[in-house]
Amino acid sequence: MGNPLKEFLFFSRGERRGILVLIAGIVLLFLSGYFYTLLHDRRELSEEEKREQTAALREYDGFIRSVHRPARTPLHDKGQYAAHPEEVAVPVPFDPNRADSITLRRAGLPAWIARNILRYRSKGGRFRKTENFRKVYGLTEEQYRTLAPYIYFTAEDSVRETASLYRLPQAGKDSIYKYPAGTVLDLNRADTAELKRIPGIGSGTARLIAGYRQRLGGFYRIEQLQDIHLDYQRLQEWFTVAPSEVRRINLNRTGTERLRHHPYINFYQAKAFTEYRKKRGKLHSLKPFALYEEFTEADLERIGHYVCFE
Repeated sequence: MGNPLKEFLFFSRGERRGILVLIAGIVLLFLSGYFYTLLHDRRELSEEEKREQTAALREYDGFIRSVHRPARTPLHDKGQYAAHPEEVAVPVPFDPNRADSITLRRAGLPAWIARNILRYRSKGGRFRKTENFRKVYGLTEEQYRTLAPYIYFTAEDSVRETASLYRLPQAGKDSIYKYPAGTVLDLNRADTAELKRIPGIGSGTARLIAGYRQRLGGFYRIEQLQDIHLDYQRLQEWFTVAPSEVRRINLNRTGTERLRHHPYINFYQAKAFTEYRKKRGKLHSLKPFALYEEFTEADLERIGHYVCFE
């Protein structure tokens, strides 16, 4: 009995020719496409085609840039991440006599106003008190009122202001009375008028303390004055702190925008809180976030003083 597979695969001479012709036709079809593309690419494009190609490449580049956002940059001293690239500038404490252009931009000033300040300083100009900052060319009154609480002066820049304030009232002169040694104020309740009566604290520093206290929701310890570059050791004899005065943020009701404006919570941490709440429900503590790369142990410790879970 013959092999049925051999009989099935047997082709006559005419059939073999037909198969070869079919294969040759398929090869020629593929090669023709290749040669057409090669010749078409070598053809010089018209002006209209060049414009269309340029527009398409520009649109593609824009899409790629929108997909590849800048990576988060760790802040080595705090173990946190840099602010979100698109978030609105939030004022930060700064010394107008020493701040560089980056610090001035972070404070919320436009680049051209920052350049005006640097140019003024390069010509020998100095800011002696907070009110002088109002005269910066291009600065609006609204911008000045927003930034005034965050302006401070280092010791050598504020000697004149401090010396002029550190005196007892004199007849016929407008002066500020300073508290005697042994006076103690509640750091969370003292207004700017009371703060200015502490020896060594002028108008700018008083506004800086009050402004930062408002953003925090209150101080829970005197050492927090370091956050705004103040020497807490020199001031601690004048203040007491009541942690019960701190205003807390409800993590189960507050949105990302409100959370990220707290000085101790950055954008990525605020996002972690709200995303966790959406996926797993009501929060009861900060313990789950100990495993998140966005938080360090120090972050969770200080944030814990400002949040609640009602």
